[in-house]
Formats: sequence, structure tokens, C-alpha cells
Amino acid sequence: MKVTVVGAGAVGASCAEYIAIKNFASEVVLVDIKEGFAEGKAMDLMQTASLNGFDTKITGTTGDYSKTAGSDICVITSGIARKPGMSRDELLGINAGIVKSVASSLVEHSPNTIIIVVSNPMDTMTYLVHKATDLPKNRIIGMGGALDSARFKYRLAEALGAPISDVDGMVIGGHSDKGMVPLTRLATRNSVPVSEFLSEERLEQVKQDTKVGGATLTGLLGTSAWYAPGAAVSGMVQAIACDTKKIFPCSALLDGEYGLSDLCIGVPAVLGRNGIEKIVEINLSAEEKEALTSSAEAVKNNNTALTF
Repeated sequence: MKVTVVGAGAVGASCAEYIAIKNFASEVVLVDIKEGFAEGKAMDLMQTASLNGFDTKITGTTGDYSKTAGSDICVITSGIARKPGMSRDELLGINAGIVKSVASSLVEHSPNTIIIVVSNPMDTMTYLVHKATDLPKNRIIGMGGALDSARFKYRLAEALGAPISDVDGMVIGGHSDKGMVPLTRLATRNSVPVSEFLSEERLEQVKQDTKVGGATLTGLLGTSAWYAPGAAVSGMVQAIACDTKKIFPCSALLDGEYGLSDLCIGVPAVLGRNGIEKIVEINLSAEEKEALTSSAEAVKNNNTALTF
């Protein structure tokens, strides 16, 4: 199992680290355009192997995509990160050119790969990869929903005063501050609806805190977060590599599901060795359907700025 991670910055390096520590991949290749940067990150991570007990080989390369040949899964984290006050959508113009070039280079050397897109604006970048490559739609996946759902569960556990292992919940919709649709109605604490424990007002606060989760961290850190995004990607990579059939909310190309077509947006999907094995259509309330439709309109508006 060979995994390539393009972009050796904080998110890419965290992703590579978590994949290596889980010890399910034989090789992880880090790629970056900055001379020596990926090689240095790879060497640093390999020097933790004996300490963290993993045997995954991590290598780095400065822009040599021939080193990625035969990758089963490729992760694209390339592009500029958010700064305080920036929305994810403001990154579109710069990151589109980078992501398009990276995707083409990856597919050239690994035509049977599965691509996971992390670069922002994530839903639009995922759609771009679909348009820029000939890969089947099940083999291109956007990461956002997995991260947003992890942040949702963190906020739910905080509000409940419960261990996070007791909490389950999901965020669908666009990976943006306004586009996320946290499904508070379906969230549970050990199978009991969270509405049994929390007031409508407190649940609304959880929802709003989740939606600005990335912006909150950007304000505190001065740049985008990296631990949770890296962990979200590694979880998706593991589900594909190990064929677990685990459900993740992720950005998928829709063709009529949820009444939406010709866009990528966050929906629950079964992930396995073929990438997206199945899109799961859950029954949404009228309010949730309206929120998802509104989110889809915003994503489609972003997509009109792309050139193929």
C-alpha cells in the first residue's frame, strides 16, 4: 500500500505522521515544491519510527512525481493556507491552478489511484479534480465533512460534559463557515438523542461553534489548523486501504442524490477499497434540506469561477 501526500506543510506532514503511526501502509511519499522541504520532513518523521513503533517507509521529493508512481491513494494538500479574516473561498484563484497541475501529475504516474482533496475551497477543488482528470467519480473524494464532523463531536462532548467516545454526530453540506449543515437532530450520546440532554439554545450554539471551527483556530493560530485535518485524512486513507466500509461525511460528485447534480458537496459515504463505495441518502427534515440546498447553491457559484 503506497500513499502519496502532496504538500509537506503542517497538514501534509501531520497526515503522513498519522498514517505511518497506524502502520497500515508500506510507504508514504511526501512531495513539495520547496527545495529539500519534503525530504527533511520525511527524514524527521523516519527518525521517530523506532520511538513510535512503525515500519512504514516515509520518503520525500522536491517535485519529482516519478517517485509517486504506483500510488494506491494520493492526498492533495497543496496551496496557500487561510490567514485570519480570510474565508476558504478567497483561496480559489490561487489554489485552483496548483491543484489542477498536481492532480494531472499524480494521475500521469498513478492512473489507478484514489485522490483525496484537502486544498481549499475544498468542494470546488474536488470538483476541479473531477474535471481535470479522467478518474471515475468514486475515486475522487473531498475531505471536509470528516473534519467538520470531528469538530462537531468535540463541541457536542464539550456541551454535554461527556467523553467524546460517547458522542456521535455528522456534518454535511459545503466545507465553509456558512455552508456546513451540522445534523443536531440526529446527533446522539450513546444512542440517546442529544436533545434529551441539551436545550435548543445550547444546540444552536454548538451548531454555530462548529461552523466557525476552522475560522476560530485560524484566529488563534494565525494560520489553518493541522492536527485534526491530518487525522481526518488519515482516517479516510485507512478506511480505503483496509477496505473497512466505514461511513464518512465527505465531498462527493452527486448525480441526483439529495436532488443535487453536477457538484461536489459533503454527504455521508461508505469508503472502501474502491474509494466511494456508496453514497448514503438519509431522510432530512425540511429545514435540513433547505440548508443543504442553500449550501449547494453557494458551492455551484464558486464552481463558475473555474476554468478547465
